[in-house]
Amino acid sequence: MFQRLAIDRGAILFDPERVDRPGWELFDRERWRARGALVAHSGGRGSIHFIEDGRHHWALRRYLRGGMAARIAHERFLYSGEERTRSFRELRLLAKLCGMGLPVPAPVAAGYRRSGCTYVAELVTERLVGAATLIETLRAGGMNEARWSAIGRCLRRFHDAGVQHADLTANNILLDDADRVWVLDFDRGRLRTPGAWRGRVLDRLARSLAKLGAGNDDWRAGFALLAAAHDG
Repeated sequence: MFQRLAIDRGAILFDPERVDRPGWELFDRERWRARGALVAHSGGRGSIHFIEDGRHHWALRRYLRGGMAARIAHERFLYSGEERTRSFRELRLLAKLCGMGLPVPAPVAAGYRRSGCTYVAELVTERLVGAATLIETLRAGGMNEARWSAIGRCLRRFHDAGVQHADLTANNILLDDADRVWVLDFDRGRLRTPGAWRGRVLDRLARSLAKLGAGNDDWRAGFALLAAAHDG
């Protein structure tokens, strides 16, 4: 499915059906900005922008470190082989999840560029136009029982398939007006045998809602519906 292109100090992996002019320029924000096609987006870890040029509806993400490591190397990671780069691993995982019929954004391209023993990484996926994050929807007063339950059933689909999300937050779940649900950001995600880790994923989402809800406890009743739908 994907094709590889060697570049200066790195490589790109891309879907030739979606990318007709591969190159590091694909991840060049200044180039897209000069064309009036770049839209900044806040939320979640990583430098996220949307690319809208009439032909493409893409989400562009640069991988950033979190926690204490971010103070030392905000966007650089230790290089231990091309197939272990964060962007290549996530692109391939997204392709597998799409093949399993799970609701994730379609993978477009991934790239990395080395400098010494470290690298920076970029990822492009299809943008889910018209969808909003769970936290955006919650803050706008748009969450109802049906939507909370839909999220729970969606997460159960991933968990039954053995898909472990490494950092599920309220910014990584999208909903649209038809109550369809998608899950984003599978950096460090993996496929494994279903087990107790499923509860830990839901616990991480609950902590995210408590933090991002800015003291508003309205999410608690909704999360109970989500958990019930997930476990039912």
